Amino acid sequence: MIQTEPSGNPQKPTSRLPGVRHVIAVGSGKGGVGKSTVAVNLALALKNTGAQVAILDADIYGPSLPIMLGTRDQKPSMKDERVIVPVEAHGIAMISMGFLIKPDDAVIWRGPMLSKVLQQFIDDVDWGERDYLIIDLPPGTGDVQLSISQMLDVAGAVVVTTPQDVAMADVRRAMKMFERTRVPVIGLVENMAWFTCPDTEKRYPIFGESRTQKAADEWEIPLLASMPIDLALAPAADRGEPIVIAEPDGDQAERYRGLAKSVLDVIESSGDTPANSEKFDEFFSG
Repeated sequence: MIQTEPSGNPQKPTSRLPGVRHVIAVGSGKGGVGKSTVAVNLALALKNTGAQVAILDADIYGPSLPIMLGTRDQKPSMKDERVIVPVEAHGIAMISMGFLIKPDDAVIWRGPMLSKVLQQFIDDVDWGERDYLIIDLPPGTGDVQLSISQMLDVAGAVVVTTPQDVAMADVRRAMKMFERTRVPVIGLVENMAWFTCPDTEKRYPIFGESRTQKAADEWEIPLLASMPIDLALAPAADRGEPIVIAEPDGDQAERYRGLAKSVLDVIESSGDTPANSEKFDEFFSG
């Protein structure tokens, strides 16, 4: 039985992924805020520090990572008839429900089936030795989030939002969910924070003036990054080339490098050492 409030002496689950050093969840209180875009580009930015990275698409109803990583026509292979070998894309390993269903199929499952497929993605996949496993959570605060918190020792969660009040209201619910499931929140990422007109270089706050920094200060967590709207981002993802790959020298890629550094700084401050620390220092100092 899952408790709805923390107990006095919470116990972390035993790691079911002995080869994975850190599990980082990327979540949001609502859909449409660019959570999967953040998850994919964060994973690639971490990979570019020299780390071994994998990503688990836990959005069972709406898997989008095969499209975003250019692997929609691939399928995981099997080893020893019962171990799933994840698909490799841009140097990271990945698994997704999108590999197991047709593009126009709908997954119509109740909670127990969701938990079972997540268990298979965790226990039956050959994740190998990984410094970071990024979990792209579905929107909301439902069965998948609860199952992940029960199955894995999550190092922390990155919560993605957009500036408007309706998104921030859902972020509050996500924050409460992570608190109750004993997952520490690493910080907030503000997505679609503004649009810069290419003709005038003037910034326009499409979703209104940001209140994200104020909220982060109120909750005593860092605002890890603010990401502007970029016209190149969606077409690049549709081609299977996330912006960190498509435009590695661009502003968005630089912001994702900063996000990766901020995430790893928080992990380090909690007592854990970022993997490949020498390459980490070289990457960010250069």
